[in-house]
Amino acid sequence: MGIDFGWFLPTMGDSEIVGPATREASIDYLTTCARTAEDAGFTFMLVPVGTTCEDAWLAAQATAARTEKMKFLVAMRPGFVAPTVAAKMSNTFDQLTKGRVYINVVTGGFPQEQAADGDFMEHDERYARTQEFMQVVNKAWTEEKSWSHDGKYYKVEKGNVIPKPYQKPRPPWYFGGASEEGKRVGAEEADVYLLWGETIPMVRERITEMRERAAKLGKTLRFGIRLLVISRETDEEAIAAAQALVAHVPDDFEGKMQRHQSKADSEGEKRQRMLRDQGDWLGPNLWTGIGRARLGVGLALVGSGESVAARIREYVDEGIDTFIFSSYPHLEESERFGKYVMPHFSGEANVPTAPVGRELVAANA
Repeated sequence: MGIDFGWFLPTMGDSEIVGPATREASIDYLTTCARTAEDAGFTFMLVPVGTTCEDAWLAAQATAARTEKMKFLVAMRPGFVAPTVAAKMSNTFDQLTKGRVYINVVTGGFPQEQAADGDFMEHDERYARTQEFMQVVNKAWTEEKSWSHDGKYYKVEKGNVIPKPYQKPRPPWYFGGASEEGKRVGAEEADVYLLWGETIPMVRERITEMRERAAKLGKTLRFGIRLLVISRETDEEAIAAAQALVAHVPDDFEGKMQRHQSKADSEGEKRQRMLRDQGDWLGPNLWTGIGRARLGVGLALVGSGESVAARIREYVDEGIDTFIFSSYPHLEESERFGKYVMPHFSGEANVPTAPVGRELVAANA
């Protein structure tokens, strides 16, 4: 199995520096980003969810219609759509694109954002609901005859979702959660367990724990990580580019962002804040400075293509086989990654290919 490199579809708009969008998330721009990422060697794109983003499913489907190879990692959000409806949506996308959809399960980490969409469930109960949601979707994906489900959060009588998935037996589940409940659900239900950007010792500890949890259940997990990246011909050029990204962030912005983050009940957000508190550089090519200007993942690989590739290999050695990168602006930075970093993984990285038959699409490819 090779290394999967994923990029990011900027459905909230794009910008040359960290800040308000200066490029509209039009279908033309999103298509250009997807095609450019294909050419750079990325096999899939994460489609984000959030208050400022376009709807992930509609944006992914529109972009998929204008591309031939790119796969899309799209979010299902338990609590906002019935699992049977979510299954039909993913199956339709899967069939129409011949297997170009992966599923990212987003439980939610900001109570105020959840509440704004009508969800007031507490943290641990959200994860319990997420697990049952995944189990019902699995039934909708794989049961050939009508089936029923009577659980705490969902009840279905004589369910029979048609069409079935194109990928057999089903699309893969991508799932992340650093809390105790998140790790439990991840071990029991996920195919690919995702981590936010963390240091090698932190990644090693989590992968060891998750492998042990999965082994007790008689299963194995794959592991992925979400990082930012800034690559140039030399380390010095990359560092200068990184500093330019945050050079114009207002002095009071970090304080405002920290106050917003303090309201999160996400263990992942807490771990990102902890990393930022340790300083701007955590080691060779590991920069937290970008995390002082944005929410979510705040660790970036910064350096020459050779240096960034060396850091990636350290994660691979720990068991990571899936990388989801982004940067600003997403269009040009995917080109730079393809130019400076991808050549170091020739023959090791999976490459984007247009689906021509069912036999080319594996559920856990």
